[in-house]
Amino acid sequence: MAIRWACLLLLPTTSMFFSTLPAADADDEAALLAFKAAAIGGTSDVLASWNGSTDGGYCNWEGVRCQGRHRRVVALSLPSHGLTGVLSPAVGNLSSLRLLNLSSNWFISGGIPASLGRLHHLHILDLSNNAFSGDIPANLSSCTDLMFMALRSNQLRGRVPPEFGDELTRLMILDLWNNSLTGVIPVSLANLSSLTYLVLVQNCLEGTIPPGLGSIRGLQVLLVDENNLSGEPPNSLYNLSSLKMLDLRGNMLHGSIPADIGSKFPNMKFLSFATNQFTGSIPASLSNLTTLRILFLEQNRLSGYVPPPLGMLRALQTLYLYDNMLQANDKEGWEFITSLTNCSQLEQLVMHSNVAFTGQMPCSIVNLSQTMQMLSVGFNGISGSLPSDIGNLVNLQIFSAANTSISGEIPESIGKLGNLGSLSLYNTNFSGIIPSSIGNLSQLTKLYADNCNLEGAIPSSLGKLKSLTLLDLSRNHLNGSIPKELFKLPVISIYLALSHNSLSGPLPSEVGNLRNLNSLYLSGNLLSGEIPENIGDCTVLQELFLDSNSFQGSIPHTLKNVKGLNALNLSMNKLSGTIPDAIGSIHDLQVLYLAHNNLSGPIPSLLQNLTSLSELDLSFNNLQGEVPKGGVFRYLGNLSLTGNNNLCGGIPQLHLAPCHIYSTKNGIKGWFRSVMIALVATSALLFLALGIAHIQFIYKKLTRNQKRRIAPLKLEEGYERVSYNMLANGTNGFSEANLLGKGRFGMVYKCNYQDEGTIAAVKVFNLEQSGSTRSFVAECEALRRVRHRCLIKIITCCSSINHQGQEFKALVFEFMPNGSLSDWLHPKSGMPTVTNTLSLAQRLDISVDIMDALDYLHNHCQPSIIHCDLKPSNILLAEDMSARVGDFGISRILPERESKTLQNSNSTIGIRGSIGYVAPEYGEGSSVSALGDVYSLGILLLEMFTGRSPTDDMFTGSLDLHKFSEDALPERIWEIVDTKMWLHTDAYDETTRSRIEN
Repeated sequence: MAIRWACLLLLPTTSMFFSTLPAADADDEAALLAFKAAAIGGTSDVLASWNGSTDGGYCNWEGVRCQGRHRRVVALSLPSHGLTGVLSPAVGNLSSLRLLNLSSNWFISGGIPASLGRLHHLHILDLSNNAFSGDIPANLSSCTDLMFMALRSNQLRGRVPPEFGDELTRLMILDLWNNSLTGVIPVSLANLSSLTYLVLVQNCLEGTIPPGLGSIRGLQVLLVDENNLSGEPPNSLYNLSSLKMLDLRGNMLHGSIPADIGSKFPNMKFLSFATNQFTGSIPASLSNLTTLRILFLEQNRLSGYVPPPLGMLRALQTLYLYDNMLQANDKEGWEFITSLTNCSQLEQLVMHSNVAFTGQMPCSIVNLSQTMQMLSVGFNGISGSLPSDIGNLVNLQIFSAANTSISGEIPESIGKLGNLGSLSLYNTNFSGIIPSSIGNLSQLTKLYADNCNLEGAIPSSLGKLKSLTLLDLSRNHLNGSIPKELFKLPVISIYLALSHNSLSGPLPSEVGNLRNLNSLYLSGNLLSGEIPENIGDCTVLQELFLDSNSFQGSIPHTLKNVKGLNALNLSMNKLSGTIPDAIGSIHDLQVLYLAHNNLSGPIPSLLQNLTSLSELDLSFNNLQGEVPKGGVFRYLGNLSLTGNNNLCGGIPQLHLAPCHIYSTKNGIKGWFRSVMIALVATSALLFLALGIAHIQFIYKKLTRNQKRRIAPLKLEEGYERVSYNMLANGTNGFSEANLLGKGRFGMVYKCNYQDEGTIAAVKVFNLEQSGSTRSFVAECEALRRVRHRCLIKIITCCSSINHQGQEFKALVFEFMPNGSLSDWLHPKSGMPTVTNTLSLAQRLDISVDIMDALDYLHNHCQPSIIHCDLKPSNILLAEDMSARVGDFGISRILPERESKTLQNSNSTIGIRGSIGYVAPEYGEGSSVSALGDVYSLGILLLEMFTGRSPTDDMFTGSLDLHKFSEDALPERIWEIVDTKMWLHTDAYDETTRSRIEN
């Protein structure tokens, strides 16, 4: 957006563009109608008004402007109208066109027509933020009057046409950001003497930066970051005294930063050499760039001391120095911190991962600007103590001193940092007690203080951290009991880790309040008493580690309620009794450790049916009886039964004594299977017959009978907020090849996240679409509160600025390899139908998962959340075909007083939901409630088992999907069921098969 506005300031007045035009033979109306026919769709249906009934004819069509006595079209401007289709070559017949702006429609695809080269009077061409592909037509160079060309954020490939530099001599703006262009930067671009903005960000360009670019005297913005450029930047580049923005980051450039750079760019505001291979020292002359606001020098090989004169940069807001080889010690090198206290606008100082930063933490750090929001000094050799006046930095939002040798106590004044959201003190030598003042950090979401030397009791004031989602105090010397207040933290969800301390006493029964928690780590303490039964109320736990304590009593049967539990470790306690069969109903269990207890009785045979169970340790107990032979019991490498002397049987490799064998008729197994198939089939018909009125009844039945599923792919938690560059790299510049789907507020891409081999899904919001920012905030707010195996898991978010200075917002989710439920119910053209078919059993499992999620959102999440947009495209399928409910962009969080009744006060936000699924009462002005979600669920279930969308063309007048299904019951049930769900099952006999086929 910044570049676009700058362009408007630089271009001549519109009177120059739209002067009286000569007559021409081209039929402008015919060209516009051809454009309409090719550019189908549009959220505002703008093209529907393009017809012969419009007063004044085509010159009064929206987005069209004419000039002159011949009524020639001089402007076609339809940005952000949701147009789809392709750009018709007929637009090239609008021979008087001065302005063509189709930006931010997002879905216009196909190639850029070469016929645009015939628009010899064109001044502005803006096709940004669409899905254009193919090469950039070289004959656009024939548009010799062009001043503004923006083709950013498409899927264009091939080279940057060298012809541009030879012909477009009036060009002032050239923006090709975020495509897949290859080859070199054409040397001919040096001929563009009028150029002020050259933006080639995020492509695949290679080679060196042409020295001739240094001859474009009026160049103000040069952005070539995130390419594959190499070599040294040419010396001529530093002669561009008009430059205000220079970004070279994310390439393979090398060399040193010129010592006299401070005398080269008197107007520089943004300067980045980051993520390259630059060496040498940081020039002290940088302090002469008095207008500089942002300086990125991170991730290079820079060495030496940071020059103290940087403090003369009074306008400096951001300074990144991290991941270099910079030096400082007790004798010299820390003076730059003191000098930076003169930078009254400084907001971010990031200098971690410079291992040669040693010596005492400079006390002057507390005198940095009160505008400071991010301060990172971790992963260095810094020692000493944290200054007691750290509380002076009252606007600090992120503070990290992790992985340092800092010692002493955590200052009490840290409680003054009321805006702090993340505090990282892990892997340090902090000692003493945890100050109770930390409880004042009302905005704190993550507190990492593990692997330190902290001692004493955990202050109960931590229970006041109402925004906390993660707390890690493990591997310290803490003692006393666990404060009950910790178990009342309302939104703690990622993990609570208190392992390897000296905590004692019982585990408070309040642990059952942690209904949103994903992981609980209490290993290696002195905890005693029984494990509370209500730990089964922690229904979204994925990891529970209570090992190496002194817990007694039996294993709670209520653990069966924790359906998504992946890892359970109760080893090295004093537990007794039998292993409850309930453990065998935890379908997603992957790791089970019960070693070194006093457990007795048989090994539950149900454990062998857990297809996801990959590690099992039952050693050193008093177990007896036959060892099962299936599942994990077949693999010696993942199984430990040592120290149980009364076990028998099992696979031969265990070398156990044989057991007494009792025969069982083979027919029983077949009979049982037939009965189960019949029950599954009957349940499917019940969905259709009972509809919405009996959803809760069906939910209870199916929950008891749902099939066991393979555990879903697990993504790691706790990522820090991700950068824009990382997402752009992981999606190959948000390329079409990585596009997973398109929605109302943006697009979703497949992303190789953080170069760690982890695949994620990135939802990029179209901030030019009305309501998209509100949707981003709503989704962040909803997802940070919830933790459930049947809800899409958010990994992190990105709220940043792209390379053009535009706001950028995105969410990163776990990747769902099997797409959406909509993809399976209604396969797209060309998709093999049989392959993309859901069996009856799969549909039942998916139904249960959806209802599990809604039950959690409505009844167990505090406060309750109303989804408001339940439909197949928002139900995503994991690798094992288990379902995740996603897209909380229009969800509503009910205030606590409303959550109890699941009602809401009158809403003024209008209808929430999608056509066909939205509850009828919303259209009458009723408030958002759980009943609205239940209605949408009912329609969704009918769609799943009939295979018909509620927006199908067959539904007209008073006929809708609900009435269609109701009218068919019971006699014509076989006429409306989706017969495709029988393709992968033998759950019907020949008579049934005949009825379906006929």
